[in-house]
Amino acid sequence: MDRHRRPVDTSLWSLRPEFDPGKEECKSGHEAETVVLLSISLVSSPGDGALCQAFFNAIIPDHHAEAFSPPRLAPSGCVDQLVEGLLGGLSRWDAEHFLFIAEHGYLYEHNFAFFPGFPLALLVGTELLRPLRGLLNQRSCLLISVASLNSLFSILAAVALHDLGCLVLHCPRQAFYAALLFCLSPANVFLAAGYSEALFAFLTFSSMGQLERGRGWISGLLFALATGVRSNGLVSVGFLLHSQCRGFFSSLVVSNPLRQFFKLVASVCLSFLTLSLPFALFQYYAYTQFCLSGSARSIREPLVQLAMDKGYRIAEGNEPPWCSWDLPLIYSYIQDVYWNVGFLRYYEFKQVPNFLLAAPVAILVSWATWTYVTTHPWLCLTLGLRRNKNSKTLEKSSLGFLSPQVFVYLVHAVSLLLFGGLCMHIQVTPTSPASFARP
Repeated sequence: MDRHRRPVDTSLWSLRPEFDPGKEECKSGHEAETVVLLSISLVSSPGDGALCQAFFNAIIPDHHAEAFSPPRLAPSGCVDQLVEGLLGGLSRWDAEHFLFIAEHGYLYEHNFAFFPGFPLALLVGTELLRPLRGLLNQRSCLLISVASLNSLFSILAAVALHDLGCLVLHCPRQAFYAALLFCLSPANVFLAAGYSEALFAFLTFSSMGQLERGRGWISGLLFALATGVRSNGLVSVGFLLHSQCRGFFSSLVVSNPLRQFFKLVASVCLSFLTLSLPFALFQYYAYTQFCLSGSARSIREPLVQLAMDKGYRIAEGNEPPWCSWDLPLIYSYIQDVYWNVGFLRYYEFKQVPNFLLAAPVAILVSWATWTYVTTHPWLCLTLGLRRNKNSKTLEKSSLGFLSPQVFVYLVHAVSLLLFGGLCMHIQVTPTSPASFARP
């Protein structure tokens, strides 16, 4: 027997079938290459994508909704008009908020619904285009940054998902199919547009992969960066918590239980602190802008006029009501007042089409949950931390979706589905990478 071979872990919590990383982690280099090539062809073909977008923007009139549409303050030249014609479709709806924040900062109260990670990435992209400032204005540079960076982030997200699938499913073929479906999803339009989904998916999948490799510190850092991109990154603390609890049960048979318990408590507290820090800093920044006198930024006159016409609150006006709360969170206030997000608030007859739009994802997650729970009832009852005595034979055949390691990802998907169905705008459920792109 080879003395250098890693012994098989037979502890109570170990749920991973023995596998050789060099052989299984990604033995299919051709499949990984296919994922990259497919991603490139789908989301970053500069010629076909720009031409198709310009064509449909020209023949299909825009829907005139009461959406955020700030005035264009910078002068526009011929090259800027060309960029707007080719890439302007990427700036619709919420993308306008991200572009506005990247260009002007957080001026209006409702802008704080959008976290700063993606606008900061766009600003880095515009710095790379500094030599073209003589030809392009700031908005054109931002549109080019959106198109290029989201194409890059989408490709990296697909590769990270394929890598995560290899680690969790222990089946390279199913990992490839998961990444393939991620690339082919109709909701991928939100990965290409000026939304933060692509960056969030890349950071989340990468952090999960690092956690599966046992690199908790790197995983925690990536999860924290994802929280700085989207607020639902806070939910990812569950992955760190589950991993720490699994390590706690593993160490009980060889270490001092009391010592390991205090170590677990310290790790859990550190995980909560790390992932909540970006959220807390962002809320504090909003508090300094709207609730502390003398800290407001100067605003150009056309943007002040827009606030007066539309009823947007700026920092120089009256103090908003959330400043007097015991816990002054602008994010909760915005979701309540501006987006009408709350328990069962979306259950109206006029929203039936949106519920039908979300039905396929809801049915898929429900079916997957039923299949998994009926296959591993004891594993689910013990929250994926313990296994029964007769599970060794089962685990050898439970590869792919029925792998015991999938438990925590399924719980995450179910939690997001329940929260989205009860408290959010239901139509966002199919568009969130965090809900439909699990291995």
